[in-house]
Amino acid sequence: MDFIFEIMVSMFNPLTLILILFGVCVGIFVGAMPGLNGPIGVALLLPLTYGLSPENGLLMLGGIYMGTGFGGSVSAILLNCPGAGVAACTALEGYPLALKGRGKEALYYSVLSSSIGGLVGLLAMIFFTPLLVEVALKFGSAEMFLVAVAGLAVVGSILGKSPSRGFFAVALGLLISMVGIDSMAVGKYRLTFGFDSLVPGIPLIPASVGFFAITEMLTLSRNQSQNIVDVPFQEFTVFQALKNIFRKWFVLAKSCLIGTIVGILPGTGGAIASFVSYGEAKRSAKDHKSFGNGNIEGIIAPESSNNAAIGGSFVPMLALGIPGSATSAIMFGALMIHGLQPGPKLFVENAHMAYTFMLGMLLTVICMAIAGILGIPLFSKILKIKTTYIVPTVLVFAMIGAYSARNNVFDVLLAIIFGFVGVFFKKARIPIAPIILGIILGKITEENFRRCLVAAAAEGVNVVNYIFLRPLSIILTVFVAVIIFTNFKSLVFAKKMTKNDAD
Repeated sequence: MDFIFEIMVSMFNPLTLILILFGVCVGIFVGAMPGLNGPIGVALLLPLTYGLSPENGLLMLGGIYMGTGFGGSVSAILLNCPGAGVAACTALEGYPLALKGRGKEALYYSVLSSSIGGLVGLLAMIFFTPLLVEVALKFGSAEMFLVAVAGLAVVGSILGKSPSRGFFAVALGLLISMVGIDSMAVGKYRLTFGFDSLVPGIPLIPASVGFFAITEMLTLSRNQSQNIVDVPFQEFTVFQALKNIFRKWFVLAKSCLIGTIVGILPGTGGAIASFVSYGEAKRSAKDHKSFGNGNIEGIIAPESSNNAAIGGSFVPMLALGIPGSATSAIMFGALMIHGLQPGPKLFVENAHMAYTFMLGMLLTVICMAIAGILGIPLFSKILKIKTTYIVPTVLVFAMIGAYSARNNVFDVLLAIIFGFVGVFFKKARIPIAPIILGIILGKITEENFRRCLVAAAAEGVNVVNYIFLRPLSIILTVFVAVIIFTNFKSLVFAKKMTKNDAD
């Protein structure tokens, strides 16, 4: 009882609450800026934790992590500029709503879904850490390959009206992911064309900033309208949004579960969770045609999933000492700085700190919900600002975001190139989201497949048997098959409907 009382005192210390709120607000701001994301925000404020207690420092960083999960949706919904992959799917549905004058409604769906997803992920972390770790440990290269394939199978949900253009886009993303040093063969470079700056590969941030933020700003600069939205704003309350979200409780529950499971798998993260959840929401929806035009399920699914993945990513870090995402890897470093070793001994030698952090993360969700709900009326006013002010401002932040990925001017050049390519793709009606999906999943798919080849050869078994005939692999294979079949079925149905309309 005294142990629990000490934790509660530490959690509700005024300084702790102020630091959590500060971290969440910084996270929302960082997430809303194209090109800036959770790892960058946490890394920038990591030095501030040196003079703080481990609990306060980690909870402030945790607040940033949680805040960026929602913050990315602000620019995605209002400006169609998701600077990070986690918000790409949100832009597909949120921006069309904003253009209809329903930007405030879309933001409410985002913050509430993010809060619910974050809460579910953290509760799973608190109550089921031993079980979730046991499941994660059973995922080898074969299972991780199939998880990546499941993510790629989702591409059928985001192909747009032309499957051929969509498949071209995802192929381009996979090709971009192959640029740089071959991680499975020492000293071999691919598609670098003699540029040393391409040897480490093309990071996701410059690609996302270029294809989304710069492309959208270049498109807006050619728009004769002074404002992004020319229709009257529709009033909407948080209670209406909450009511509509709970009407979609099944989509919400599935997405939270997907986010938590994907989050605990090292090397995955919120971006994969959001794409898989969006694809599953569209696959199971009765009204497929409304996706891409402002379907609220397309906001609820990715936003709840990517925040649920935050709690999941802490599970392997705290229990095994294996970071589950880039941000949790930086927080792993923060623990080490304070003389704490993540892993099983953490709960024995520093149980007070571990449980204070785990329970204190629940406060980050509450702070995010409060800050987000109170800030939405202010955020939505961005749509009333003249494009002559918005375009240069966003472009400046986009350049800063692209540069901050590796502190490399070459990344800024890459972002600009991708921006102009994106403008051409928009004219050609080639979807952008599949490119980002290909970049995210390309390296994971390739590396795990090649590990399977090596492991199968070492065991003297056929690689097909090695990948598909393992217990977990069979379940994942069925899941992939269902996704592919339903996506193919919906594409055929859409083609028939288009043909009937033409007749």
